[in-house]
Amino acid sequence: MSKINKKKLPSRHTSLGPDRAPHRSFYYAMGETEQDVAKPFVGVVSTWNEAAPCNTALMRQAQSVKKGVKQFGGTPREFCTITVTDGIAMGHEGMKSSLISREIIADSAELTVRGHCYDALVGIAGCDKSLPGLMMSMLRLNVPSVFIYGGSILPGRYKGKDVTVVDVFEAVGKHSSGTMSSKELRDLELVACPSAGACGGQFTANTMACVSEAIGLALPYSAGTPAPYEERDKYAFESGSTVMKLLENNIKPRDIVTKKSLENAATIVAATGGSTNAALHLPALANEIGVKFDLMDVAKIFKKTPYLADLKPGGKYVAKDMWEAGGVPMLLKTLYDGGFIHGDCITVTGKTMKENLKDIKFNSNQKVLRDYNNPLSPDGGVVGLKGNLAPDGAIVKIAGLKKLQFTGKARCFDNEEDAMKAVQSKKYKDGDVIIIRYEGPRGGPGMREMLSTTGAIYGQGKGETVALITDGRFSGATRGFCVGHVGPEAALGGPIALLKNGDIIDIDAKKGTINVRLNRSQLASRKKKWKAKKSSFGSGTLWKYAQTVGPAYLGAPTHPGKKKEVKEYSKI
Repeated sequence: MSKINKKKLPSRHTSLGPDRAPHRSFYYAMGETEQDVAKPFVGVVSTWNEAAPCNTALMRQAQSVKKGVKQFGGTPREFCTITVTDGIAMGHEGMKSSLISREIIADSAELTVRGHCYDALVGIAGCDKSLPGLMMSMLRLNVPSVFIYGGSILPGRYKGKDVTVVDVFEAVGKHSSGTMSSKELRDLELVACPSAGACGGQFTANTMACVSEAIGLALPYSAGTPAPYEERDKYAFESGSTVMKLLENNIKPRDIVTKKSLENAATIVAATGGSTNAALHLPALANEIGVKFDLMDVAKIFKKTPYLADLKPGGKYVAKDMWEAGGVPMLLKTLYDGGFIHGDCITVTGKTMKENLKDIKFNSNQKVLRDYNNPLSPDGGVVGLKGNLAPDGAIVKIAGLKKLQFTGKARCFDNEEDAMKAVQSKKYKDGDVIIIRYEGPRGGPGMREMLSTTGAIYGQGKGETVALITDGRFSGATRGFCVGHVGPEAALGGPIALLKNGDIIDIDAKKGTINVRLNRSQLASRKKKWKAKKSSFGSGTLWKYAQTVGPAYLGAPTHPGKKKEVKEYSKI
């Protein structure tokens, strides 16, 4: 890699010249040689930890990344950052920490790279918020970067069928309604998660893994291979070697991630019936590059994209099945053939998306993925909504829903816990619209997911007989008529804060509308009487987050992004 001139790289500040002799001493203490210190420094960051199986296979893969970096002329510098795992944080106050962890992941990776002046970055992530968090840091730093997903979990088997952790969440509802015994619940929980890896359906982790390939930051096929398979080590090694090629050719993340590639990312979310959380994470990525791409921009892409992947929770199959069927590249290929994605976007391969897909053929001898001209449905699996209840927008996942309109009476709760108690004790009825408010980015704070509540509702067999509306968000695993990201949120005095029990609400996912049957003067009258709800957090990280977080429709950012950037890190 003699073509790389270290005198122009950030690491020159920590490794070149007589005045950096003390700095070099630290590297010698860690076993590096003079030759190693003279090479480019490549950060290798993973979210390895023992919080959940999503992350336990990442350290092994990091070692393979380091081998790739070393073999192709770089010096890898491994470090870890945090995750908050939604499956374990779900259903209690711990979930308030989840979305915030995305920012801490991005911030901590940024600070580590800045503080030690690394020249490039490879990020390995396994859990929901860690994927967008590391991609955000790459765009923010704008040094040559490659993202690699840690891989999905293998499906569990119960009574002859593949199962995921979502089946366990829904089983809680079945158990509370008396349709599942305690023994059956125990038997299911023991087998639902049989290996390392992120949750196996098209939930947030696998959705954002697909995004990593579609947006161009990850190598083709790297998102699909299950976590336990040693084949992942090959993609990890190639990610390490690829980042050195990007460094040599000076190809940076902002060359790769553009408005067009964000549109490609939104397209694959829709085509896979992916998580509504993508409508939070894609605008956050856009913020890092100074591009306008908000919730409703994402929704426009969703509306015109065919639903092609028959994946859980709305469909039949899991991530492993999609990988065996042909993976993300095969889905991208049929989307490209149908004119749904841009082929001229550069990717980490150094080639365009069109070039990457040139030799891929659609495999008709599988049941997981449909060709673009034979979709499961003509519209994407996620729909944006607007109306007097959500002037800033809201979002609903329609993949798997039998009906797309709902009218019912509001049943209002000011936190998830109270709503969950009502659901567990069946203190609701068919036709109710369950409102969970003050759970937005600022009001929560932290914008909790509602999988415990939605899973219980679905498990009780009420997934399509009641609706749920929140200024919080949903797990990618959520099923049923569930509307999230309602903005403005209740903490800001949005219309959702003004609702009363019995108000009639109309939701139409075909027209993209969500309204309460109140006129402007009625809403204005209620707004005059409204008083802001005092937060339960007056200090600490949650308090600090609430002071800076922006609205959900912009991705809940905590800083102005590239629009206000003065000095780009990669040019220091």
